[in-house]
Amino acid sequence: MIRAVLFDIDGTLLVTGGAGAVAWQRAFLELHGVEANIEEHTHAGMTDPEIAKIVFREVIGRDGSEEERAQATAGYLSYLAEAVEGSGGYRVMPGIEEILPRLARAGVLLGLVTGNIESAAHIKLARADLDRFFAFGGYGSDSRDRTELTKRAVERGGEVSGSPLDLDATIAVGDTPRDVKAGHGAGIKVVGVATGAYSVAEQEAAGADWAIADVTAGFPA
Repeated sequence: MIRAVLFDIDGTLLVTGGAGAVAWQRAFLELHGVEANIEEHTHAGMTDPEIAKIVFREVIGRDGSEEERAQATAGYLSYLAEAVEGSGGYRVMPGIEEILPRLARAGVLLGLVTGNIESAAHIKLARADLDRFFAFGGYGSDSRDRTELTKRAVERGGEVSGSPLDLDATIAVGDTPRDVKAGHGAGIKVVGVATGAYSVAEQEAAGADWAIADVTAGFPA
């Protein structure tokens, strides 16, 4: 029996319609006077700290200092809520608004495993009122490495529940091969959903324990 489910956000729970890219672009324009097309330099599954670092390297042409990357991240956050709220492409993935309350009613512990820094994660979830379902998570602000932030989510789940999570009864849900690799690296099984940039076949090839079109199609819990 599944007792805990850890969800990725972008491409799994929802898409913001490019709001994150808009917020990063505005931040780099304000701070450095450059037009940074984030989507040209990043790909699905990257953490926010990775995004800041790669934009400095590939757009500005140098590695930004720790202070500069922190300023860029703060700028991104300052624009993100407005960008999310104004995005015409924001939408929740099929079945999510039905499965989250169903799992919660069944007593399944719900958490997040996301490359978003924690505050960005909740900004993105808030527009659809989804943040109320998640008591804990592992975030890009915990680590640039998705496996490590997934392990942190598992640890926090144990802190919330009062005892360590049973890894055999814990699953992650994500839309990229990085999510699959991270879940397996943390010792849990993974549902690969084809609601992002990767197909069911690509999720299977990445080693997902369940590869499904979306959470309405054979979700294991």
